[in-house]
Amino acid sequence: MDKGSNMKTLLVYPDYPDTFWSFKYALKFIFKKATHPPLGLLTVAAMLPEEWEKRLVDMNVSALTDRDLEWADYVFISAMSIQKQSVKEIITRCKKIGVKTVVGGPLFTTGHEDFDDVDHFVLNEAEITLPPFLEDLRNGCAKHIYTSKELPDIEKTPIPSWGLINMKRYLSMNIQYSRGCPFNCEFCDIRVLYGDKVRTKGKGQILAELENLYSQGWRGGVFFVDDNFIGNKRKLKKEILPATIEWMERKKHPFAFNTETSINLSDDDELMQLMVKAGFDSVFVGIETPNEESLVECNKFLNRNRDLVACVKKIQRFGLQVQGGFIVGFDNDPLSIFERLIAFIKESGIVTAMVGLLNAPRGTGLYHRLEKENRLLKDVTGDNTDCSINFIPKMNYDTLIDGYKKILNTIYSSKHYYKRVKGFLREYKPLQKKGFRFHFNHIGALFKSVLFLGIIGRERFQYWKLFFWSLFRRPRLFPLAITFAIYGFHFRKVFENY
Repeated sequence: MDKGSNMKTLLVYPDYPDTFWSFKYALKFIFKKATHPPLGLLTVAAMLPEEWEKRLVDMNVSALTDRDLEWADYVFISAMSIQKQSVKEIITRCKKIGVKTVVGGPLFTTGHEDFDDVDHFVLNEAEITLPPFLEDLRNGCAKHIYTSKELPDIEKTPIPSWGLINMKRYLSMNIQYSRGCPFNCEFCDIRVLYGDKVRTKGKGQILAELENLYSQGWRGGVFFVDDNFIGNKRKLKKEILPATIEWMERKKHPFAFNTETSINLSDDDELMQLMVKAGFDSVFVGIETPNEESLVECNKFLNRNRDLVACVKKIQRFGLQVQGGFIVGFDNDPLSIFERLIAFIKESGIVTAMVGLLNAPRGTGLYHRLEKENRLLKDVTGDNTDCSINFIPKMNYDTLIDGYKKILNTIYSSKHYYKRVKGFLREYKPLQKKGFRFHFNHIGALFKSVLFLGIIGRERFQYWKLFFWSLFRRPRLFPLAITFAIYGFHFRKVFENY
């Protein structure tokens, strides 16, 4: 291949099935197609030679046509485990048409052997494995597999190629500040993929990425995709957040941020204050379980010996909504775990509570332990809320599944859900500031909620109670109340067949 070749590259992001986090049914209220764009592929696109022609098809936004595939010299695919079925269909189509495939991302890094007919695997982190592939491609000797245990310095990672997407099709943009996690939870594959050392970008790089999003015309939500945003608290407090606060004030608060953190955020008042001042309004926290023995079992030592409800309430008091992650299916879970989780979610006021069944992704400590115990059954689906479990649990299987369904059918029933929303809004006091706050707060979404939830919906009685209560008692939070009502509709649609 000649170095000056005008290579045509199609980057494809596979279909993401309907799940808890897809927000598919909620997105229809605001005429959006997907929650977030494929940040990994957009970053890879920025690493490809400038002279190459590049197109991106996000199958969650638009269909992948044969004409798209026929145009390309190479099709680049990045995916997570939950997209496996769509990936196989794409690879089959590429093989049939005769276009070469280059694949990477978490799905392939932990299980590339499951895929036939792929021309090139570029595994692990692209900053390390993509350059040698590109060099070999130029020289006409590209290999089948590129892999490395080396962890890159992400301060050298380029700004994503945002020009390849139509931002108006998405609910929120996304950005990455760090990779890696210092904790070693048995069920989690983050350390397998990105290591135990927290690698971060500098403030100049973060501000450049925010500025780039701003210059593209984006105004709205920005999700920091870090698996634990507060892995390096000192750098956040001394460098990143103060710089972000200054930038946000100068730009008149164009964004609202959210991210994922560990529960020890509640231990640091200064950090919470800085995050809220910088524009963060919600955080996802892995709470997992209120059962101490199960926390010991899965190495979730950070959550032990705490009043977890008090920790959640404290984060909420600082002006951060808490989205909670919970798991059932641990070996040490007692039969009372289902009622305990229902009570915990109710008491904590966590509106968005993702309760999943324990699963063992490849490469995790849990996977290796269960493999030794001959308890593994199959590969994970990538969706821990689809009632699937890939190992033999200690609890009776039917008891576990019935208990799990009871949790979902209780916490997302209209009666319980709207009561939890009202309880949260009664106590929630976000930071008062001028400028943008990102909610489903335009007229179209309000009218659609009135129609589908207030007139047609089975929850119309609870909807109108919340509507008028928030309108007259907490008018500033009225848009958030409508947002939560729409969220609840989505969650019930996802779980209605359970």
